[in-house]
Amino acid sequence: MDQMDVIKEISSAIQLALGPVFLLTGIAGMLNVMSGRLSRIIDRGRALTEKPDVISTYEPAEIRTELLMLERRRHITSIAINMFTISALLVCLVIVALFLEAMFFLRLKWLIGVLFILATLGLVVGLGYFLREVHFASNTVRIRGIK
Repeated sequence: MDQMDVIKEISSAIQLALGPVFLLTGIAGMLNVMSGRLSRIIDRGRALTEKPDVISTYEPAEIRTELLMLERRRHITSIAINMFTISALLVCLVIVALFLEAMFFLRLKWLIGVLFILATLGLVVGLGYFLREVHFASNTVRIRGIK
């Protein structure tokens, strides 16, 4: 193949890689959301265990119940973050495989397909855990003073 064919293959790989790059942007957004949720969970747990002014306004049983709920939410959020991160890594491997295929004229379509399917499954699982955590949080939030 001549130099023009190589340039055409690489430009084609760049065009094909744009879709996964946009997917990475979406995954990064979800990672940002989940990291923020995790930070708030940790901050609330610290407030319930380390700040005397907060601790004194609750009964010990209330604090224990809320800490158990926070721990469950933390665990769910952590799994979602792990799945989104795995998904992002798999998308990066898709992009690498696209360029390897174009630059070295390899037949990697099967690998690209498998990696993309796995990345999408990771994203689906992460979104499922996100939905679970939001549902759990909305069912366990107590606004004091409302009876």
